[in-house]
Amino acid sequence: MINIVSSSRYKINRQKIKVFANNVFEKEQINPEFSLNVVFVGKNKMKVFTEKYKNEKETLPILSFKYNEDVGEKEVLLGEIVICFPLVILLAAERNKRVDEMINELLKHGIENLLK
Repeated sequence: MINIVSSSRYKINRQKIKVFANNVFEKEQINPEFSLNVVFVGKNKMKVFTEKYKNEKETLPILSFKYNEDVGEKEVLLGEIVICFPLVILLAAERNKRVDEMINELLKHGIENLLK
């Protein structure tokens, strides 16, 4: 199960994100009982997370937190991926990509980090 948390001001397609993440899980042969939280935040919130958890002064576009905690009878929370939406827009413009493509790249990167 993919849980997406986002402010209404960030224009994201939740269904596309869920489908993409599930496809990554299938390719990596991950058990479907895994749950993943994807959180979209602004620059200020991401800067706080980056300083607190990475001890870095710059704002990162993505952070992933591995949990592997039981959340139900059979379901396990794999972790949480935090994506800085304003940086996604900047990265997409720099790399001449659509915002959806950039979200997918970052999401795939985050999932791969959780699976290591």
